[in-house]
Amino acid sequence: DDGSSETEALIGSRTEGVRSHLNGGIIAADLKVYKRRWFILFVLCLLNCSNAVLWLTFAPVADQSAQYLRVSLDLVNWLSLVYMVVAIFFSFITTWMLDTLGLRFSLILGSWLNMLGSILRVVGILSGIPQWAVFPMVMGGQTLCALAQTLIIFSPTKLAALWFPDDQRATANMIASMANPLGLLFANIFSPMIIHYTNNLLMLLIIYAIPATIACFLATVGIRERVPPTPPSASVVTSSTEPFLQGIKLLLKNKAYMILLVCFGSGIGIFTCFSTLLEQILCVKGYSNDFAGLCGACSIVFGIAGAGILGLYVDKTKQFTEVTKINMCLTSLGCSAFAVVSQLKDMKVAIGAACAWFGLFGFSVYPVAMELGVECSYPVGEATSSGLIFISGQIQSVIYMVLLQALTKPLADSTASVCVTGGEADLSWTVPVLVMAGLCAVGTCCFVLFFHTDYRRLRAEAAASPQNVTDQTRGDDTWANSTGA
Repeated sequence: DDGSSETEALIGSRTEGVRSHLNGGIIAADLKVYKRRWFILFVLCLLNCSNAVLWLTFAPVADQSAQYLRVSLDLVNWLSLVYMVVAIFFSFITTWMLDTLGLRFSLILGSWLNMLGSILRVVGILSGIPQWAVFPMVMGGQTLCALAQTLIIFSPTKLAALWFPDDQRATANMIASMANPLGLLFANIFSPMIIHYTNNLLMLLIIYAIPATIACFLATVGIRERVPPTPPSASVVTSSTEPFLQGIKLLLKNKAYMILLVCFGSGIGIFTCFSTLLEQILCVKGYSNDFAGLCGACSIVFGIAGAGILGLYVDKTKQFTEVTKINMCLTSLGCSAFAVVSQLKDMKVAIGAACAWFGLFGFSVYPVAMELGVECSYPVGEATSSGLIFISGQIQSVIYMVLLQALTKPLADSTASVCVTGGEADLSWTVPVLVMAGLCAVGTCCFVLFFHTDYRRLRAEAAASPQNVTDQTRGDDTWANSTGA
C-alpha cells in the first residue's frame, strides 16, 4: 500500500545486484569502516551547528536587533525566514548536487558559503557603511548562509549511509542532525547574553563568524575523499544509483513517503515558528529575553538528550515507525500545553516545563524520521528523500509564519509587556499560538492514522547480506554434490 510495483521491481533488481557482487567476491569480505568517518562527522556537526547559530542569531534579540538595524520587527523576522525561502527554491539543486557530485564537494561548498555569509554580516554593520545599505548587506549574508544550509542540512543521512555500518547509521544521523538544534541552543543562550553585556550587535556577529571560519578550514583541508575506499554496508552499492528525476518520480508514487513528507514537514514548520517567534510570544506577557532564551535552550537540551536515547534505541530495534508516531503524539500534547501557559502571566515553571516537553519529544524525533524516510523510499538516494521532506518543511514554515503573524492583533493592555518595539504597538499572540497547536495536532493525527510502510533498505540488506549469500552458496554446493553435478 505504500509503493508502486515499479519500485518493488527496482528493489528486487538492486538486491540481486548486491548478491552478484557478493558472490563475485567484490565486497563480501571487504565491507569495512574507517576511523576517519568520525572526523567527517565532527566537521559536519560543526558546520551544522554554526549554520544554525547564524540562522537564529537575531530571533532571541529581535526587538534589540530592530533598533540596531533601524528596521521593523517584521523585517527582522525575515532574517530567519530567508532560510525557508532559499530552501524552497534551491533545495532541488542541492539535493541533486549531493547525490550526484558527492558529499565532499557539497560540504566544502557549503562551508565556504557559510563562512562568506557570516563575514558579510559583519561587514554590513561596520561604522563606515551607509545606513541604507546596512540591512541589505546583513540580509545578503543571511542569504549566503541559507544557501549553505541547503547543502549541509541534507548531509547527515548521506554521511551515515556512505561511511557508517547499519548498526551505527541511526546514531551517526542523530549526532549530525542534533548539531543543528545545538546551534539553536547556543543562539538562544549567547545572543541575549552578548547583547546584554556588550550592547553591541557587531561583537555578536564577529563571535558567530569564528566557528564558521574554523569549519570552513577543516572541511577544505580535511575531507579528501568523495566516498570510502570500500563500502560499510551492502545497501551502499544500490542506493543513490537512480537518476535524480527518476528518484523524484518514484517518491511521488510512494504513498507512505508522501504522507511522511506532508505530516512531518508540518512538524518542521511548527518547530521553525516556535524557535523564531518564542521571544515575541513571551515578551508581551512580561517575560524577559533572557527567560525566552532559557526556554529555547531548555527545549533544545532536552531534545538533544532525547535524540541520543532514540538514536541508540532505533539502532538496536529498528522500530522507526513506532518511535516516530509516539513522539509526534507527545509533541502535539506539549505544543498544546505551551499554547495555553504561554498566554498566562507569572507561569515561568509551567512555560519552562512545556518547552522542555516540546523539545524532548519534538526535536529528538527529527533524525529518526529522516531515517524512516530513507527506509520507505529506498533505493532513491538519501539526499533526495531527506531533501524533499526538508523542502516540504520549509514551504510549510513560510506559510505558517505568514499566517501566524497575520493573526496577531494590537494588544489592548500592554502594561505587562517588556518588548522593545521602537514605538510600534505590542501584539497579542493568543490566537496564533492556538492555531499553531491545532496545526500540530492535525498533522500528528494524519500521520498516526494513515502512515504504514515496509523498511525497504533493511529488507534489501538482509536479503543480500554476506551471510545469506554464503548460506545460499553452501546449499547450492550440497545440491550439486547430491545430484552428481
